[in-house]
Amino acid sequence: MISTPASGIRWGLTGVVAFSFTVVFTRIAVDGMSPLFVGAGRAVVAAALAAMVLVATRQRLPRGAQWGRLLVVAGGVVIGFPLLTSFALQTAPASHGAVVIALLPAMTAVVVVIRTGERPSRLFWIMAVAGAVAAVGFAAVGGAGATGGFALHGSDALLFAAVVAGAIGYAEGGKLSRELGSWQTISWALVLVAPVMIALTAVSVGVEPPAATAAEWAAFGYLAVVSMFLGFFAWYRGLAIGPMARVSQVQLVQPVLSIVWAALILHEQLTWATVAGGAAVVLCAAVAVRARIR
Repeated sequence: MISTPASGIRWGLTGVVAFSFTVVFTRIAVDGMSPLFVGAGRAVVAAALAAMVLVATRQRLPRGAQWGRLLVVAGGVVIGFPLLTSFALQTAPASHGAVVIALLPAMTAVVVVIRTGERPSRLFWIMAVAGAVAAVGFAAVGGAGATGGFALHGSDALLFAAVVAGAIGYAEGGKLSRELGSWQTISWALVLVAPVMIALTAVSVGVEPPAATAAEWAAFGYLAVVSMFLGFFAWYRGLAIGPMARVSQVQLVQPVLSIVWAALILHEQLTWATVAGGAAVVLCAAVAVRARIR
């Protein structure tokens, strides 16, 4: 089958739709489980699935420097993003988290440019910085309602750190998928750090055993099977087909979908501040990833 840029967009969009439920289901799961268990435990389940698939298909082992690059992928999307968002969404509404995470497309494009050595136009950098300022401004204004002043919450710092971790994991994973394959890349990354995630899960159970409802366990199951595993099959496939900066644009629909799911599933109110903040971040990110890259 011939891979075309259009097929890369379609694969990327499939992954984004799968990821769009992540913020909502994380918000549900952390109501009955500790954020450490949600962030680490889902990786343990996904790693078990990955190990079974790798063994069943008799995949060859990665070689040399590929192991180090897999560690970068795992640090970004297996450890960093899940754990940081799980802790942040203990207190932040899902819709708020979705808007801050809307910075991810532009950040991913920035990392792709740095990683591949491409030379972006001045407009690219201007809009990337503008997107970051818009995201920080939205978070600060959102925090003013609860604190009575113009201030960022601790959860916002965690969300911004999650954006950076996710962007690094996405960019490196996209490049590595061209060598190992899309599902093989996320599978090896999960297996590589499985001992760490098992240890963290054990600690979380010892400190705060899960006391979840059926709905909260179902949300955890989605995070483990889809957000942590199957969604990356499509997402890394799309990035591998590329161009990566272009495919990353489809992430712009993710915060929109997440906010819709938050309203429908969690009954969170759609405020004008949320809509305006999301529109500003998405607009800046859209221009940044569409700017000419030489």
